[in-house]
Amino acid sequence: MSQIPAHLKYTASHEWIRRETDGTLTIGITDHAQEALGDLVFVELPEVGRALAAGEACTVVESVKAASDVYAPVAGTVVAQNDVVKNAPELINQNAYDAWLFKLQPADGNALNALLDADAYAKEIG
Repeated sequence: MSQIPAHLKYTASHEWIRRETDGTLTIGITDHAQEALGDLVFVELPEVGRALAAGEACTVVESVKAASDVYAPVAGTVVAQNDVVKNAPELINQNAYDAWLFKLQPADGNALNALLDADAYAKEIG
C-alpha cells in the first residue's frame, strides 16, 4: 500500500508538493507513482530559471518498463533541481518523499490551495 503523508499536497497526476518556509514549493512523484513505474533508471529535470505553466509537462522519469511525464502542479519558475536524483534515480524508489525532483517559485502563492490533500489523493488512487 502506498504511503500518503498528510502534510503534503498532491495532484491527480501523482506529484507531491511541499511548501517550504521561504515560499518555494518542493515537488516529486508520489509513492504510488514510483510503485506503478517500477525500477527507475533515468530522470530528466527542468532547467533552473524555466517558467512553467500549471499542468505543463516539465520532467520525465523512466523505468525499465515505462516513461512518464511529471507535470508542474502550479505556474511558477524553477529555482532548483535535485542533481542527486538525476544521477541516482533509484533513490525515488527507495523513498519517494525524500527524493524530490525540483523546486518551484510559484507565480501565485495561493495556487497550492487548489491541490489535493492526502485524503482526496487517497480517494483518487483508491
